[in-house]
Amino acid sequence: MDEKRLKIKQKIYALILCSVVFMLVYNYTAWYISTLAEVPSFIFDFEKYIPFIPWTIIPYMTSGLFFCVVFSLCKSKEQLKNLTQRMIFVTILSGICFFLFPLQFSLPKPETNNPFLGYSFQFLKTFDSPFNQAPSLHIAYAFIFWTVFRNRKKGKFFIMLWLILLGVSTLTTYQHHFMDVITGSLAAHISFIIIPYRKKDFRYRNFQVANYYFLSSWIFILFALLLNQFSGYPGFILLWPALMTFSIGYHYQKNNIYFLKDQNGNMTWIKKIFYAPYLLMYRGFWKFLRKNKNPAEPIPHLYISSRPDRNVVERLKINKNTFVYDLSPEMEEISLLKEQSSYHFHPILDIGSFDIEDTQRLIAEISSQYKHLPKDGKILIHCTMGFTRSSVIGILVIKNILSLPLEEAITIMKTSNKNMIIHSYLQDFLKKN
Repeated sequence: MDEKRLKIKQKIYALILCSVVFMLVYNYTAWYISTLAEVPSFIFDFEKYIPFIPWTIIPYMTSGLFFCVVFSLCKSKEQLKNLTQRMIFVTILSGICFFLFPLQFSLPKPETNNPFLGYSFQFLKTFDSPFNQAPSLHIAYAFIFWTVFRNRKKGKFFIMLWLILLGVSTLTTYQHHFMDVITGSLAAHISFIIIPYRKKDFRYRNFQVANYYFLSSWIFILFALLLNQFSGYPGFILLWPALMTFSIGYHYQKNNIYFLKDQNGNMTWIKKIFYAPYLLMYRGFWKFLRKNKNPAEPIPHLYISSRPDRNVVERLKINKNTFVYDLSPEMEEISLLKEQSSYHFHPILDIGSFDIEDTQRLIAEISSQYKHLPKDGKILIHCTMGFTRSSVIGILVIKNILSLPLEEAITIMKTSNKNMIIHSYLQDFLKKN
């Protein structure tokens, strides 16, 4: 019971701390902006078509309820600390933006005939400043709330829809402009990157990578709107990379390893077109930045490399007794290699997490294949650049085949593959295999 009381106290303290920081920052900046002789407004041309929908004041005002409840749903001290730090970060960051770039809402708000809704708007007018616009704390908080609510087993889908409605209501209640929504989204994802959850835990690595893609998506959207607004050029072309990076982030969150290439290692033309900037970026990395163009051979007949080109295929004398394990979902294998070898596709997302069970099955398969190799047989394990994914799998294969301690297997790999990179978050993963 004492432990339970302690946890409740911690949640209450966190709520009080975030509330105090919010009130100090919000009220001070609102007061400061109200003293200015002139406060500008920023509005996109299309916003005049956004309707005023009075009843959306209800989801708008539930932001305060979420603010109070979200702390009580934290399951651990680490989660509570993470939530508190993110809430304080976006509050202070927004306060700085309010102070440096003061803005106000500029559209006239229609009258509301419904008495209850009218009272709600009057309440809002009293306690919610027309200033403190960009970034919208309603939006930033909604994203942060979801990082806690998404762990619930019941009602998660309803809460997600309600938070989306809460975000839309910032526009339909005529409380915020679209710029505020975009910058609020940016503020939230900046907090996710600067204050990650379980940074060194490989199981959460995909979420951390996904946030970079989500942040990129919001930046592309912002630049698309600004370019369209001020340059006269069709800035909406940038919505293509915005949608693309959002899609990549989504697939990272879901650990969808086949979102580019199918289980046979092939990519459709539709995906090649949609993900063209992403694929071109990886091709550029592969062409100009890879260092281990020649496969390393840490133990006899086992090769580790970046994605091989035709020269490597010819030099290794690849044939049907060469078992190729392609770990890279970002680039298709050259047709010559697939035709001449025994090709296997086992994708792992770049700088993402490794699934323990999938990895153990892959290690068992490669180890068994190695033990039954014919005299001219070889095993080639490669990713795109040959730095991390192929090295990690190579280390575990060496450890399994030779029954070595992990450190000795790492030393063997490092000796032959000097370009190997094992990120800190992978240390625990290697120890679990």
